Amino acid sequence: MENTRFVITGAASGMGLMYARRAVAEGAAVVVLWDLDKAGLARATSELSKVARPTTQVVADTVDLSSRSAIEKAAAAVTAKFGGTDVLINNAGVVRGAFFWDHDNAKHTELTMQVNALAPMFATHEFLPGMMASSSPARIVNIASAAGMLSNPKMSVYASSKWALIGWSDSLRLELKREGYPQVAVTTVAPSYISTGMFEGVRGPLMTPIMKPEYAVDRVWRAMISGKSFLMLPWSVHLSKFLKGVLPQRAFDWIAGNVFHVYDSMEHFTGRK
Repeated sequence: MENTRFVITGAASGMGLMYARRAVAEGAAVVVLWDLDKAGLARATSELSKVARPTTQVVADTVDLSSRSAIEKAAAAVTAKFGGTDVLINNAGVVRGAFFWDHDNAKHTELTMQVNALAPMFATHEFLPGMMASSSPARIVNIASAAGMLSNPKMSVYASSKWALIGWSDSLRLELKREGYPQVAVTTVAPSYISTGMFEGVRGPLMTPIMKPEYAVDRVWRAMISGKSFLMLPWSVHLSKFLKGVLPQRAFDWIAGNVFHVYDSMEHFTGRK
């Protein structure tokens, strides 16, 4: 990805920072970090700037991804300074593990939908015209979740945000393909649990180990470069999607709950403090 411009959301820590490290290591021209964590952004920028090539610019912007106007303002700044981006990685996300009736509408439900579902749409909407107008390869990576394809207790709002993200992301892929913009590839990523701290306390379902973030980042990176349309991690996510499609609901619920133990995987969830 040498000489490529990147914008990465949720880049102050976790997998967002790991994507940024990969971009810097491969000689990206510009790596723009978006996050609400100002102190984390400062640390990330310092770290990346020390190892970046002289031709790589690392830029951080404190962006509230729950605000459409903040996203539009930050995107306009990137376009004005760098002419847009070649790669947009919509990585940022929030989760609350609780029964639906224990969610506060503003603090939990609205925020989750804004950050997980709407923010990727708003960011993509700002950068997409430039990608479409250019003949150079462009990539949009939307980090969804296996929860966006499989219902799970104590994940109702999070799952709904990821269902929305998956539906929009893959529809966008088809629109670009149909209307003649093959240079813009959209990759939708639906992983199961990853040990970043975001899902601290969860138990991986049967045959679905909690993945190391290094493994997930590498798989996403390779899928992005190749323009792969859909990436599900690990392989058992494919199996659950297949079983849900062919089995009666009662049978699938029994298998998911009693064999794979998907439905109680969030029982001891604590999350990141």
